[in-house]
Amino acid sequence: MNYELVLLGLLTGTITGAFFALVDVPIPAPPELPGLMGIVGIYLGYKLVEATDVSTDIAGWLGL
Repeated sequence: MNYELVLLGLLTGTITGAFFALVDVPIPAPPELPGLMGIVGIYLGYKLVEATDVSTDIAGWLGL
């Protein structure tokens, strides 16, 4: 993992969030912890499937 990119992403998000607050615009993210945890859960689920190399053929299931 490139920690420099992680730090840069955090810094960019912080600056963007501060800008949204300064111009009094709602942030484009859930404003409460349960919503944020949902986003974290989506990310973790994606990484879990990616790490276990599980895949499925949805188009095949649908007959496409």
